[in-house]
Amino acid sequence: MHAFLTIVRYPKWVAWAGFFSMALFRFPMFFNKNATFYKLMGCGKNGSFDKVPDLRQWAILMVTDGFTQNNQFSSFDYKTVYGSFIYNWWKFMGCSRWTLVLKPIEGYGTWDGEEAFGTLPRSSDYDGLIAVLTRATIRIHRLQHFWKHVNGVARLMPSSKGFITSLGMGEVPWIKQATFSIWEDKESLKTFAYKMHEHTEVIRKTRQEKWYSEDMFVRFKIISSYGSINGINPLEGKL
Repeated sequence: MHAFLTIVRYPKWVAWAGFFSMALFRFPMFFNKNATFYKLMGCGKNGSFDKVPDLRQWAILMVTDGFTQNNQFSSFDYKTVYGSFIYNWWKFMGCSRWTLVLKPIEGYGTWDGEEAFGTLPRSSDYDGLIAVLTRATIRIHRLQHFWKHVNGVARLMPSSKGFITSLGMGEVPWIKQATFSIWEDKESLKTFAYKMHEHTEVIRKTRQEKWYSEDMFVRFKIISSYGSINGINPLEGKL
């Protein structure tokens, strides 16, 4: 099993097309035989949970059993993976794209009631370059509590040791949110997640006050990286 995460950025003059694409892309993704699970998401202005959307930047997450590392990942074939309609749409609109090929290695939780990445162990002995996806459905009556605390933690992430980059994504504004971040190694990630007081305090509150109706935490080995956003590939020279 592998996952593909593609971040797409639209030119200013067609920023509207990104919003429109979230409705249009549901059809080709629904009928994509290689997709065991997928999500179409908007992106936040900052690299974490964010109430302010970036209307030029959008994301597709696709999980698949239909490709193997040996015969598909020497270059990324958008037409084969996502289908001709999506590929041609991005090409016509002049979008820039950054795509990661990921292998889920550990985690827990569900996404809309599904184990999106299969049944995973809680931990593994892998300690190389690592990515983590944290997503949650926030209870309506806990939205104020969530947004009051999460921004402070998000501001601390970029200055943490071993941090490389992060992206804020979401299916439903303010309610269904996800953060995807990349770290030099697992130890750096764990130091931020479990040893930084501000973050551990938020974790404690989420459990004690039951902020989420559903959540998921998954770590990935990064297989490869293609393309760039705003001319930058955060993993250039790291793989």
